[in-house]
Amino acid sequence: MSYPNDLKYTKDHEWLRVEGNVAFVGITHFAQSELGDIVFIDVDTEGESLEKEEVFGSVEAVKTVSDLFMPINGEVLEFNEKLEDNPELINSDPYGEGWIIKVSLNDDSDMGDLMSSDDYQELVN
Repeated sequence: MSYPNDLKYTKDHEWLRVEGNVAFVGITHFAQSELGDIVFIDVDTEGESLEKEEVFGSVEAVKTVSDLFMPINGEVLEFNEKLEDNPELINSDPYGEGWIIKVSLNDDSDMGDLMSSDDYQELVN
């Protein structure tokens, strides 16, 4: 399984990629493989400011439904509309086209608790 070095990771299996003042958030390759075929993504927090570790949505797979947790404090700016018709993008491209939300990055001090690629790999292996 791959865990890109340019991302940060949470113990709840979300990843975060920072681009300027915006952070993209998705679930890791490990998480999507554990969930199986993803059939639906529910995010109804667009436009809301949430605290780190609050639930921002859920992912429904053939096997189960799992909550999605905010990796940082911030406002949910955008939901990846491609996932409405193609939720399986999370299975096929979890770090690219399968991103789930964009979040405003107001204070990068939140990122101190996030894991590096190596730390996350240690957690899941």
